[in-house]
Amino acid sequence: MKVKIILAVLLSFFLSSLIPAQKVYIANIEGDIDLGLAPYVKRVVKEAESSSAKAIIFKINTFGGRVDAATQIKDAILNSKVKTIAFIDKRAISAGALIALSCEKIVMVPGASMGAATVVDQEGKRQAEKYQSYMRSEMRATAEKTGRRTDIAQAMVDETVVVADLQDDSTKLVTLTTEEAVKYKMADTTLTTIEEVKKVYGLMNEEDVVIQSNWAEDIVRFLNNPIISSLLIMIGMIGLFTEIKTPGWGLAGTAGLIALALFFGTSYILQLATIWEILIFVIGVILLIVEIFVFPGFGIAGFAGVVLMILGLFFGLISDLDIASSSSISIAIVQIAGSFIMTGIFLYFLWKYLPKSVVFNKLVLQDNISAKSGYAANTQFEQLVGTSGITMTDLRPSGTAILNGLRVDVISDGDFIQKGSNVTVIRVEGSKVVVEKK
Repeated sequence: MKVKIILAVLLSFFLSSLIPAQKVYIANIEGDIDLGLAPYVKRVVKEAESSSAKAIIFKINTFGGRVDAATQIKDAILNSKVKTIAFIDKRAISAGALIALSCEKIVMVPGASMGAATVVDQEGKRQAEKYQSYMRSEMRATAEKTGRRTDIAQAMVDETVVVADLQDDSTKLVTLTTEEAVKYKMADTTLTTIEEVKKVYGLMNEEDVVIQSNWAEDIVRFLNNPIISSLLIMIGMIGLFTEIKTPGWGLAGTAGLIALALFFGTSYILQLATIWEILIFVIGVILLIVEIFVFPGFGIAGFAGVVLMILGLFFGLISDLDIASSSSISIAIVQIAGSFIMTGIFLYFLWKYLPKSVVFNKLVLQDNISAKSGYAANTQFEQLVGTSGITMTDLRPSGTAILNGLRVDVISDGDFIQKGSNVTVIRVEGSKVVVEKK
């Protein structure tokens, strides 16, 4: 009999060793809630599901951030097939409160806080009722899904929502301490460490898998920074303009395409831009090229092209226009305007000072060849400075003009000049006669 018992114990031990230990995934939601954080959380949930993890513990410590980012994270957590636990270490404010409410269980450390989910702008001013209504519905729906009190969830967004057993007026937003959250069943318990969380929820024997953001997610978050995305737009515009104004394809155009690919690629990953926004921008570029090379001047095609390019960039900076706050819209407008202004300033100084720079002069052939060599430029060109004439062809930027009764190959000083325009010679550089429109 004893032999049978021993064999049974050994057999059970052997079989249990063949069964892989279940895992507990641990992820950090800390700092600013931005769109770059959403892919990280989605990856954590996906990996936990694929490995049949026992639970995911989200360690939360945040003052909040973007509403659209918080809703993406909330949706990923609510759709998780793995048990989710929010471990609020210090605070879950604003967007952080929405993320915490999306978890099945909420644990708070002593002295922590959760709430204050009103939508505000960059200056902390309360946004319009449209955005508050959206946030109220998100908080209410999330609380319903996870079995929390919907009245308190809404009161975290709107101070006019009075919770009878919690407050006696409608002048303050609800922000709960740890004790209050447990008392009013917005949190399940108070614990101090993740080890205690695992012990309470029967996860002590499970393997810990701590997930950190990877290099790709870090790059996406970096490129989504308003300053970096503005620089990408500026580099893209400069590159496209340079390639349009110069023959062939060079470094500037390649750099511009890479910058725009990074901008729209990042926006696509973060669900800011769809294929339609990218197509709008591409169509705008095509219309602008048609305006420059097919129908010179600046007409309907050029105007439509510029408008479509701006719209493509604008929609690439915001998510759903219906839920985007006025703050995020304002930031997008400032980014685009700033990028175009800086592009214009950079191109102006580039065009004005680069040909005179030492670096540029080392890259081009100079006109200081001695006349004795027999290769000096025709001296009659030097006498044309200040002379007026009429263009015989379009200047894009080079072409032909009649000057002092002579047919001369000329080049414009940067701008497109139509056939039949009155021009004046402003300088002669060797055999190159530079003119400008009168």
